[in-house]
Amino acid sequence: MNTPPSASETEGTDGSSVQIGALVPLTRPGWVEAGQHLLAGLELAVREANDAGGIAGRPLELVVRDTAADPQRAAEAVDELARLGVAALAGEYHSVVARAAAARADALGLPFLCSSAVLDALTEQPTEWVARLAPPQSRGWQTYADFLLGAGHSRIAVAAQPSVYWASGTRILRDYLAPRGGTVIELDMSALTPAAVCDELADNRATALLLLVGHPEPAVPIVKSVRRDQRLAEIMIGAPAGQPEFAEWATLLGDDSAAIPFLRYLPERLSPLGERVETALRERLAEAPSFVAFEGYDTVAVLADVLRSHGADRARIAKSWPRVAVEGTRGQIQFSRTPGISVWQWAGTPIQVVDRDPAEPDRFRVLHAS
Repeated sequence: MNTPPSASETEGTDGSSVQIGALVPLTRPGWVEAGQHLLAGLELAVREANDAGGIAGRPLELVVRDTAADPQRAAEAVDELARLGVAALAGEYHSVVARAAAARADALGLPFLCSSAVLDALTEQPTEWVARLAPPQSRGWQTYADFLLGAGHSRIAVAAQPSVYWASGTRILRDYLAPRGGTVIELDMSALTPAAVCDELADNRATALLLLVGHPEPAVPIVKSVRRDQRLAEIMIGAPAGQPEFAEWATLLGDDSAAIPFLRYLPERLSPLGERVETALRERLAEAPSFVAFEGYDTVAVLADVLRSHGADRARIAKSWPRVAVEGTRGQIQFSRTPGISVWQWAGTPIQVVDRDPAEPDRFRVLHAS
């Protein structure tokens, strides 16, 4: 049964709309293309919610703030959005930025449904205020490790920049691969040039190189160097964090963009809802939507359902996470407590390892699924 919002619940708004704060990377050094796709999904779902009558007759409104991949900027945006009276927060792509936003949301008692960030420790302590749609990094990257082993790779080099996210990914890979006969060789990209990476790969007899680095720099120069080194003709390049998902990757690398497996969070087949949303997103973006656009749509679909059922009171929204049952574009969304994960987690997120087809780089091939 819908509960009418009280006067205190609309404090800070103009009284006519229910507001959701959206955290999105829209400028560099943020991954701008990911931010644009995330925002497209969020905006499409808001439009559809309003076309269906809004929240108990009140329009849903998105209040967007650009995080630019800056944790401090994100934390300040959370403070501002809380003062403005938003009912909940949505979005964010970068894990380290989402972690700062989640910590601030938890401290302020502001519900936050994180769309895309995967870092397992999204908050230091268990929280009731934060829920997440993307799978935890441990689950996704273990799936990627299974793919590597199945493809015959046991000597795996990781070209990594300093970051909590990349360090976490390296640890997950090492812990999972070591008992299964795999070796992880760390290459410190704060000290190596792309040419030096090639030398290290040859010296260490690595059969796979994983790019745990930013995009486009230094990911693109590394790929170009490795592809042009005759010693490394047989090496597989991988990018578990998903750099090849977006069109800019193919634009910058051309034929070199293909056959670089990455993680994406889509099912084998989209539901009828997913197919309809895909068509609308393609029109909005003027290109094929990435999985990040679907994450954005599903975020608002969940929040709109919660707001209709429980009103705009922040505490009631947070208490509703375990009762969510929403048909999203990629499956039925429900949140549960997952061992080792501090936030409410969608445990059923589909996971695929895909790459761009060398014969047709605009087409993706599914190589492995979980």
